[in-house]
Amino acid sequence: MGEVMAEDWHELERRIVDWLREYANNNQITSLVVGVSGGIDSAVTSALCAKTGLNTIVLSMPIHQEKSQSNLADMQIEWLKSKWDNVESHLIDLSRTYDTYSQYDLSKQILSDLSLANTRARIRMTTLYAIAGSNNGIVVGTGNKVEDFGVGFFTKYGDGGVDISPIADLYKSEVYSLAESLGVIPEIQDASPTDGLWDDGRTDEDQIGATYEELEWVMKEISKPSNAKLTKRQSEVMEIYLKLNLMNSHKMHPIPIFKNTKR
Repeated sequence: MGEVMAEDWHELERRIVDWLREYANNNQITSLVVGVSGGIDSAVTSALCAKTGLNTIVLSMPIHQEKSQSNLADMQIEWLKSKWDNVESHLIDLSRTYDTYSQYDLSKQILSDLSLANTRARIRMTTLYAIAGSNNGIVVGTGNKVEDFGVGFFTKYGDGGVDISPIADLYKSEVYSLAESLGVIPEIQDASPTDGLWDDGRTDEDQIGATYEELEWVMKEISKPSNAKLTKRQSEVMEIYLKLNLMNSHKMHPIPIFKNTKR
């Protein structure tokens, strides 16, 4: 979609909503299913879904969640339901499901903290699809451009396992502008971005080592080089971005398929 002028945010809203509605209608889909976390991306995505007029099912799926994160998810759902009558919500606490898996003795195999964090996202994904499959629905992704096509900051077959992605071509700054246009509550707009996969509540910046603003700068610099001399910090962020982009490329590209050329 590219960058959008400030005065065009309502127009962008309309285009995304129309795009979602058209896809659903063309595929005889009657429900849109979104996992909400209390973060800016899921707030914007769920609001766009609600604006389609289609049955919008939002799920809060805590797994040993920090209270502050759970509170934001609750506030997000309350805001959605106060504005749109077509929003249906469910709280599904998956903590016990996760514990059963994480505490299982896999032949003395010790699971890493990162693999267990990703397991949380994958448990949530299967839950979203169970609800979508039971309601003639599709799972709507909440990833933005920096996460999905920049540094690959998502779980493969977890939060990356979706049917349609309405904000995946929007930079994080554009998501924030859209949030303001949609009237997303200030508490969510002001909250530090986090993937909600860790007990200690670490933020995305803590994990990546750079802010979304910095990563966005890198993506634009690579796309249209300024040829300006980089500062020390810009060089550091560029290195972080290139490392993550390469390391996570398998998540951002279609899976390799062996071609039987001698058939």
